[in-house]
Amino acid sequence: MDNRLSRWWHANAPTRESLEHNRFLAPVAHRVLEPSLWRFTRRSVPRGVALGLLVGIFLLIPGVQIAGAALLALPFRANIPVAAAMTFLSNPATTPLILWLSVYIGNWMLGRSADASGFMTLVDHHATIGQWAAWLVSEAAPALLLGLSIISIVAAAIGYVIADWVWRHRMGRKWQARKLRIGKAHKSSALEKPAPVL
Repeated sequence: MDNRLSRWWHANAPTRESLEHNRFLAPVAHRVLEPSLWRFTRRSVPRGVALGLLVGIFLLIPGVQIAGAALLALPFRANIPVAAAMTFLSNPATTPLILWLSVYIGNWMLGRSADASGFMTLVDHHATIGQWAAWLVSEAAPALLLGLSIISIVAAAIGYVIADWVWRHRMGRKWQARKLRIGKAHKSSALEKPAPVL
């Protein structure tokens, strides 16, 4: 399981070079490439997970998601590779489910009966800005946007808690293993000491 996750990570996580050449990030590339934003620390990793889920679910626009997560990582001091990789949670396989759930939650919260088919038609036909503007004032837009907001915030909060717990659990196991190794080393060195000559 660890090897599969590692292979997936190396295949999908953005590199510093790929972000450097991203046209959306060009004006702030020097800030995004700051080394402290690429370190894996106890605070930066959970923040990266939360920001990646928040942006990835709410934006649903490939390419813009990674740039958005990287830009949000700057003020929050989040890990950029983790934030960018977490945007992959919304992909062609999960987007229809996210949209359906968003419209369902938005309709329930607002007491409406809109559907997401108009949104999907706009995406599929590469709609113009005018068509998007017309959709934004339709009945479906508020339900979808409210649902996306709720889902992305809840996913970000859950992702933060899980990432923090995993980080602490993993570090705790490493420290226990280290203590065990040191204890064994001390025992074996004590046994190997020659007996004092009387």
